[in-house]
Amino acid sequence: MRRIIMKKYSEMSREELLSLKKELEQQYEEVKAQGLALDMSRGKPGVEQLNLSMGMMDVLAGGAELKCETGVDCRNYGVIDGIPEAKRLLGEMSEVDPEHIIIYGNSSLNVMFDSIARSMTHGVMGNTPWCKLDKVKFLCPVPGYDRHFKITEYFGIEMINVPMTPEGPDMDMVEKLVSEDDAIKGIWCVPKYSNPQGYTYSKETVERFARLKPAAPDFRIYWDNAYSIHHLYDDNQDFLEEILAECAKAGNPDLVYKFTSTSKVSFPGSGIAAVAASKANLEDFRQYMQIQTIGHDKLNQLRHVRFFKDLEGLHAHMRKHADIIRPKFELVLETLERELCGLGIGEWTKPHGGYFISFDSMEGCAKSIVEKAKEAGVVMTGAGATYPYGKDPKDSNIRIAPTFPSLEELKKAAEVFVLCVKLASVEKLLAQA
Repeated sequence: MRRIIMKKYSEMSREELLSLKKELEQQYEEVKAQGLALDMSRGKPGVEQLNLSMGMMDVLAGGAELKCETGVDCRNYGVIDGIPEAKRLLGEMSEVDPEHIIIYGNSSLNVMFDSIARSMTHGVMGNTPWCKLDKVKFLCPVPGYDRHFKITEYFGIEMINVPMTPEGPDMDMVEKLVSEDDAIKGIWCVPKYSNPQGYTYSKETVERFARLKPAAPDFRIYWDNAYSIHHLYDDNQDFLEEILAECAKAGNPDLVYKFTSTSKVSFPGSGIAAVAASKANLEDFRQYMQIQTIGHDKLNQLRHVRFFKDLEGLHAHMRKHADIIRPKFELVLETLERELCGLGIGEWTKPHGGYFISFDSMEGCAKSIVEKAKEAGVVMTGAGATYPYGKDPKDSNIRIAPTFPSLEELKKAAEVFVLCVKLASVEKLLAQA
């Protein structure tokens, strides 16, 4: 797709905009006639990525030893909080000692849901159950992860938007709110290669989180470190301070729940999840786990350990992932740069890792862009999804997920997307004229 004009759209006359609109509409009709069916809606690994872990299906085959290192038969009940070697592996991945790790099932999102549910019904470390309080609130950095917001919305928790910056959430706002309002019980965080912008919290931001003085004794930071090892480049990686160590240093050891999983490392839906926290927090977790389950899938834990072996094995595997998805990110970014740079109708992030690119259109255009893309055969994440209650106050943010389509499909999807951005922007400007 060629760039039509270099001039900023806002500087064009009405006649120029009308002429451009006619040309863009013709292109749009040609695209619709192609009958495309492309999906850029969720951050899912592509088939090539899934194939990287197929060897995991063989490590427990045949006469493989199915006991963990302490001699427990992983086919049977027992070891409720994870086999020792899995704790070491996920501990290395989470940058904490194994004694600060509990291994769960296949999804860290499930653990987050459980943590909120337990807090609602039974409270946190002896504090009043949230369901008995008049009001419960959560801070939500925006734009952010839609599934986080769905959890708190499901439980009727009031969500408060906190603007994201390239350094992390607006910490002046976070510090003020949590220190003044004991109804605020937590904050959602994706601290490394954030969803959707790909930002990584700065050292200062992490240290300020660790030094928070919440009015609520049961306030917790929900630190969803989903993309901790998901780098796109070997030589250009973001660094994140380890939050548990900072909390301990600040005299706030119980302040954070740190979640991770191998969902996008091995197989989504068949990975292993973990929470890292203080020993006091983990004991609180174990009390309900003893009622909730007789044990998570130890065979899957064993399978992961035998396949990846150690942290270096994880990193070597993730370099293979990066080799597959890096060209996809670069293709999308190159298309955005070529087609939209200088037109004044959009801005976007350029992440060093993670699964998303965040695009901000002209105010009031995001829904129109996503709808036009869908009509042209390209499914995007719904406009507004990156905000609580699905309401983006500026109607501008769109999450781009490049990983699932093939390169050929992605090239076409990116071209359709920029065409929809141009057309929606022209329509907006003409409506304002």
